Amino acid sequence: MRALIMAGGAGSRLNSGEKPLILIHGQPMIAYVIRAFEKAGCEPVVAASPKTPMTVNWCHAHGVAVCRAEGKGFVDDMVHAVQFLEEEDPLFVSVSDIPCVTSDIVRSVMESYHSAGTDALSTWIPANLVKSCRGGMPYRECINGIESCPAGINILRADRIDKVQDEYALLLDDPCLALNVNTPADRAAAETFMRQRETGISGT
Repeated sequence: MRALIMAGGAGSRLNSGEKPLILIHGQPMIAYVIRAFEKAGCEPVVAASPKTPMTVNWCHAHGVAVCRAEGKGFVDDMVHAVQFLEEEDPLFVSVSDIPCVTSDIVRSVMESYHSAGTDALSTWIPANLVKSCRGGMPYRECINGIESCPAGINILRADRIDKVQDEYALLLDDPCLALNVNTPADRAAAETFMRQRETGISGT
């Protein structure tokens, strides 16, 4: 399955250059996301925009496929990228600022999608687990009786990308998805999480 990784945002709140290339524990944030999908057997394709030219260069240097988006917004760029790829099968659509995501999570989402039998699948995380600025975002939904925030990973039918799709909402109670890096505080928290995971302190 292809994995379209959205990387067209400027990351102005971080004020540290292009957001996908911000270093977390010594590596660009997007590298962790790409690696998680690759290890899960997916084919990553990065959707970059005029706001992220250095991300395009990084992808080319590391043999990662790129498709160009126009930088008009997440949904518009996603639809444009999928149509540009002429993809017909279901594919992942993921944000690029969840560096703690793992291949196990990706495989679990894929298995849940196949089991659900719906056109699309969205992932959610309990709002009380979220440790980033998403905790203050107004958009939340009640999933399985729990107030939840979007986790940033979805599966959609590419052949119906411009249409409303029947969707299964998957709740993932996983601390690896609790960090969406949008602010310097988020970045520091991700650094700490990565160090702890490397030494086995976090237990993930």
